[in-house]
Amino acid sequence: MKPSQNNLDQGRNERFSSTGFILAAIGSSVGLGNMWKFPYITGENGGAAFFLLFIICLILIGLPLLLAELAIGRAGRGSASTSFVKAGGPKAFGLLGLLQVIAPFLILSFYVIVAGWTLHYAIQSFSGNLFANSDYAGQFSSFTEGYMPLVWQAVAVLITGIVVGKGISGGIEKFNKVLIPGLIVLLIILMIRALTLPGAGAGVSFFLQPDFSKLSPEAALVALGHAFFSLSLGMGILLTYGAYVDKRQSLGPATLAIGAGDLIYAFIAGLIIFPTTASFGLESDAGPSLVFIALPAAFSAMPLGAFFGGLFFILLAIAALTSSVSLLEVPVTYVMDRWGWGRGKSVTIISVLVLLIGLPSVFSFGAVPVFTDMGGKSFFDWLDFMTSNILLPLGGLITTVFAGYFWKNAAEAAGLKAGWFRVWLFMVRYIAPVLVFLVLLHTTGIIKF
Repeated sequence: MKPSQNNLDQGRNERFSSTGFILAAIGSSVGLGNMWKFPYITGENGGAAFFLLFIICLILIGLPLLLAELAIGRAGRGSASTSFVKAGGPKAFGLLGLLQVIAPFLILSFYVIVAGWTLHYAIQSFSGNLFANSDYAGQFSSFTEGYMPLVWQAVAVLITGIVVGKGISGGIEKFNKVLIPGLIVLLIILMIRALTLPGAGAGVSFFLQPDFSKLSPEAALVALGHAFFSLSLGMGILLTYGAYVDKRQSLGPATLAIGAGDLIYAFIAGLIIFPTTASFGLESDAGPSLVFIALPAAFSAMPLGAFFGGLFFILLAIAALTSSVSLLEVPVTYVMDRWGWGRGKSVTIISVLVLLIGLPSVFSFGAVPVFTDMGGKSFFDWLDFMTSNILLPLGGLITTVFAGYFWKNAAEAAGLKAGWFRVWLFMVRYIAPVLVFLVLLHTTGIIKF
């Protein structure tokens, strides 16, 4: 089938405003993982010492790669796959870039499931039903082992699809312009509530008091990996968003703003989780069970707990949905660019496929035993492992190799002055590929310290 030129032109002529682009990119990096993963790995690896290491990795590796992805996307004006070739790269990079379309599609298939959980828990908390039964572990198991998650998965996909279906400026930009400021307000309210809890000081000290004895080469790779993943690198989002950035937009300041937004969110998340867990004697390394089992118990014990619990789950839902919107846009832009489909058709087909491929993940929590234990992991866990630990580092490695060795117009596309461009090129060409490769080896378990 010959692509429709009207569809292609319509898609490529859509543009973010300057503010809308930055908010959308911050929305893609603000996700669920920072609410339970970042506090956990920070406390496990030295508190403030690890946080400082995270900042260094974000500045030295994360931001150069972020700039590279945005610049490639704007230069190519295509999808996460085709931008490499359209920017002047070898045709092989079109196939390699396809990994950065597959990865977000697979991630979205299980990410919307957890997004649905947050919507369900927000309603349950505000209504008070969540606190009618103190067996929070039983409530969580009963919910995830049943079939109601299918309904909430569909709701999350529907919201995501409606936003993406309205386009860049009319959908994604407007969505983030409303939700990101709302997210900031919720973060501040919940941080103040957490910091004023009895015993909160111990949690703040645990988070911010450095323990350099816990730093190690493995901690450095963990910090680099989290900086890498928290910025949505290697999953095609920034390549795709870059295609919708106006040529007059200065990418350098935008990159700094996006990095600052990601850093502030992670910091405030720590000031919510650690004081709360310290105040109620909870373990901060419990992952999803911390959010859906332990924290509801904490909210039930504090004044106005149903209200603050509802705000917390609304916060998680916003973080999940802003990320799911960016994840869906990647394959939607790809099929629009590759086959010339209209946006409405592309969103509908991809959304249906996301729902269908996500079914085994929904059933991974007990509803269908075959998906619950597949060689020691559930289907959900295997999909998470494959995307997070293999596809994303590979995607980042492809970006660094292309930007550092195959891209002749990198200087012009990046828009950096000569001195800064040499620094950026040195990081992307010599430092980033080695470190990203080490992250790949570490996350797959090939090397350990």
